[in-house]
Amino acid sequence: MKAKVTWQKELQFVGVADSGFPVRLDSHSSVETGTSPMEMVAIALAGCTAMDVISILEKKKVDVAGFEVKVNADRAVDHPKRFVRAVLEYVVHGHNVEEDSVRRAIELSTTKYCSVHAMLKDSFPIAIAYSIYEGDQLVKKGAFQH
Repeated sequence: MKAKVTWQKELQFVGVADSGFPVRLDSHSSVETGTSPMEMVAIALAGCTAMDVISILEKKKVDVAGFEVKVNADRAVDHPKRFVRAVLEYVVHGHNVEEDSVRRAIELSTTKYCSVHAMLKDSFPIAIAYSIYEGDQLVKKGAFQH
């Protein structure tokens, strides 16, 4: 994979990788015109595992109506202000969604398939939480740590 960032002005850049899709980056020290690099890391983590989990759930014919992965990451106080811990929260909306299916899909993603999780898990602890909804009604909530 190849990627590059090109300076626009101040601390604003446009990044592009092999896919060709541009991504606006900004340090957030001035007017916000893009995503910060650390936000990109959090988005990459959520996106990578989300793609795995939804793919696994679809293959299992789970009736998913809505799905999201939230990241809550704490950063170090001093420079470099790296992530020191994070929680991934998987939120599944569907009909008759079995907890075992959701939990197994998350485990497969975080232990076998998600390359971003594999890179980051040794840098800081990543806890897992999940919620399963039937319509607007919460039917199951759980958590675990790898």
